[in-house]
Amino acid sequence: MLKHVKQMGVLSLILLFSFSLLACSNESKKVSGTEKELLTSDSKELPEKFDKEVTLTTVRHVAGDVTFKSGESIEDNVMTRWAKEKFNINIKYNWTTSGPPDAFTTKIRLALSANEEMPDIIALRDDVTQDLIDSKRFMPVGELFEKYASETWKNAMGEDPSVWNAFMRDGEKYAIPILDYSMNGDPVLFIREDWMQKLNLEAPKTIEDLEKIMDAFVNQDPDGNGVNDTFGLATGFKNNFNTWMSDSGWVFGAYGTMPNQWNETSDGKLEYGSINPAVKDGLATMNKWMEKGYIHKESGLWDETKAQELFVSGRAGIIAGPHWMANWPLSDIKKNIDGSQYKAYPIPSGPDGKAGRHGTFNYNGAVLINKEADPESIKAFFLYQNYLFDHYANPEESSEFEYGFAEGYDYVLKDGVPTKDVPGGAHPVGKYSLTFDVARIPSIQMNTLYNLANGAEPKTPFEKKAKHNADVNPEVYEAAKIVVEQKDITMPSMFTGAPTETMKSRGQALDKILDEGFNKIVYGELSVDEFDKIVEKWKKSGGDAVTEEVNKWYESVK
Repeated sequence: MLKHVKQMGVLSLILLFSFSLLACSNESKKVSGTEKELLTSDSKELPEKFDKEVTLTTVRHVAGDVTFKSGESIEDNVMTRWAKEKFNINIKYNWTTSGPPDAFTTKIRLALSANEEMPDIIALRDDVTQDLIDSKRFMPVGELFEKYASETWKNAMGEDPSVWNAFMRDGEKYAIPILDYSMNGDPVLFIREDWMQKLNLEAPKTIEDLEKIMDAFVNQDPDGNGVNDTFGLATGFKNNFNTWMSDSGWVFGAYGTMPNQWNETSDGKLEYGSINPAVKDGLATMNKWMEKGYIHKESGLWDETKAQELFVSGRAGIIAGPHWMANWPLSDIKKNIDGSQYKAYPIPSGPDGKAGRHGTFNYNGAVLINKEADPESIKAFFLYQNYLFDHYANPEESSEFEYGFAEGYDYVLKDGVPTKDVPGGAHPVGKYSLTFDVARIPSIQMNTLYNLANGAEPKTPFEKKAKHNADVNPEVYEAAKIVVEQKDITMPSMFTGAPTETMKSRGQALDKILDEGFNKIVYGELSVDEFDKIVEKWKKSGGDAVTEEVNKWYESVK
């Protein structure tokens, strides 16, 4: 009898739990009034300009590189006025932050926890995106995008459909990816060419070749000051080895893996690259370079930007990073060191002929749309962004954006020729846009630079602008050409989803296990043979659970 009562109690609980799950599921899939109104509207057409002013509310972090003309601000500038005059759209910032990026993260989290009213849209480049999606306060955007996005925008998004994966929940798209140029962060090597010529060194093809160059840079006084104060490679791995600048992930790529990211294995599963046995060889190589003085003793304490200072100050001969580093920050070395030259070189291969570099996501942020937003405000966002994709991303000759966004801001014409020599300094108008970089078609940038590097004459405004910018530091051409020619060695990070449950609860502890253990190996405090024990500890501490969760996600988006 007691057993029967217990069974009935368990059954009741199961039924109650099932109804609860169903209710939660229905709640998460409930269509808001705004979304329903937009999707059931017969017309897909957006107006050229609204008859009545439409206010579009948002929030924004204004970073230090966003500068304005005197009297202007993110709330009132040449781009907000353009939106008002062109479309009758009033862009209103409910609030903004400045200073360190985490100021925005903190403010948006506080607003979320306090259940404050959200703006119509939020465009951001921040991990808090996932929390906002999970808050259920923002609507699915997939059908809206299909209905209202222009063909140009859709085609740009279609170049890499995986850009949506990070913002999916149960098969629904909950944020519109902000597109970036493809391969924009894929690294090449930049080497001091004046040092190479002075020491009669040949271009490196392998890690072994590179070690000979580094040894010469360290021991043969390439700067001629009579002091043993130069280094081979400028790198910083305080955050991780696989970084956006001052990168050393390619060292591990020479042995067949890429740390600090999820890689696809031969059986179609995802593996955390840092636990692949090939990392052991990479760590052994880094340890050898540390012992020989090829890399600075403080590299493990430096982040990416700090590490590049070693190269720019003339104290290191090699650095790895994106093609655009030839413009910034590497160009500063020409100001700091008379006669200095640098040149891009391909990523070298390892002892078995393998080579690898980390890949670049084709997006760099996302736009979320408030469930409670006014339908006209949402249409205003699509009208604004469609126009920029159709007319700014790849402008036509004699069009309004042929030379830039606004004369007197990001360019001026001198004798009919556009230049950035704006009186008082040029301002990055593109960064005023709702999506930070106006509108980008992923494939256009690198294809253009590659063709220019191979001698093609620029024809379109985009090509002419790219050539004008690259001509300032022609090393950009060779770097871009190398990036494209080595595209087959790219090792993209295959997990782009929201943090899994174990990542949320154990992620920092798991990172600490690997970071501390690997740093000790590089610095010689632990034998490289300790690698297996470190990996085993990671697995038992939650790494296996994370791997299972990541692969469950991967199956859902394949």
